[in-house]
Amino acid sequence: MGTVISLTIPVNPAAGGNGQEDELAAATAVVERLFLDLDQTFSLYRADSEASTIARGELSLRDASAGMRARYAEALGWRLRTEGAFTPERPDGALDLSGLVKAFAIQEAATSLLALGRPDWCLNAGGDVLVSGSPVPGSNAPWDAGIMDPADRGILLAGYPLGPRHAALATSGSAERGDHIWGRPRDSSAFTQVSVAAADITTADVLATAIVAGGRPMLDRATDGWDVAVLAVLADGELLATPGFRS
Repeated sequence: MGTVISLTIPVNPAAGGNGQEDELAAATAVVERLFLDLDQTFSLYRADSEASTIARGELSLRDASAGMRARYAEALGWRLRTEGAFTPERPDGALDLSGLVKAFAIQEAATSLLALGRPDWCLNAGGDVLVSGSPVPGSNAPWDAGIMDPADRGILLAGYPLGPRHAALATSGSAERGDHIWGRPRDSSAFTQVSVAAADITTADVLATAIVAGGRPMLDRATDGWDVAVLAVLADGELLATPGFRS
C-alpha cells in the first residue's frame, strides 16, 4: 500500500523469555501476512492487483471480489455521511479505495492480535495508529501519540493519550505524500494537515481525509456528529484544536 507498518508489543516481565519471543514472532507474522494479502487485492501500486485491474477497465466492479464490493459499499456510506467530502472516486472517475483500505487492514490486524491473546499493542501504519490495552501491561497507562509539524517533521505539535475512549488516531494531509486529496480548497483557509482521534481507526481515518477535503464546514460536521478529537493545521500555520489535544 506504499506505506510502512510497525507493531509495538510491550514485554511482560512476568512472562517467560523464549515463550514470549515465540508469541511476539507469531503476532508479527500474522499482521505481516494480512497486510500483504490486502495489498495484493487493493493496492494501486501493484499492476497485478484487483484494484489496478479495475482502474484499467479490465474488470467491472460488478464482477469484482466480494471483498472489493464490500469496501466500495462502505466507502459509499461514508460519502453520504460526510456529504461528499469523502469519496471513493478520483476526479477522473477511477475507483480508488486507498482512503479506506488501510484502516480496514489495521482493524483486521487488530482483530487477529486479540484472537492471538495479545491485549496490549500499538499498530502504526503510515502514521495511522490503533492501540489496545496499555504500554505498561496490567496498568491503566495510556499510549501517548504525537503529532508532527507538517512544515518541520522534526517538531512535535501536540500529543494525545490513546485509550478506551479514543483508541485510534489518523492524520491526513500533504506533508508526506504531496497534495493527493481530492476536492480540498485552495485558499488560505485550507488545512495542510488534520489529525483525528476516535474510537475506531476507520472513523478516524475517513474523517481526517474528509476534513482536509471539505475544510471548515466538514470540521464542524465532524465535531458535531462524532465523538472525536481534532487537531487541524491551517496553511498559515495556525492551529485549530479540540480540548483533548495538548501542546
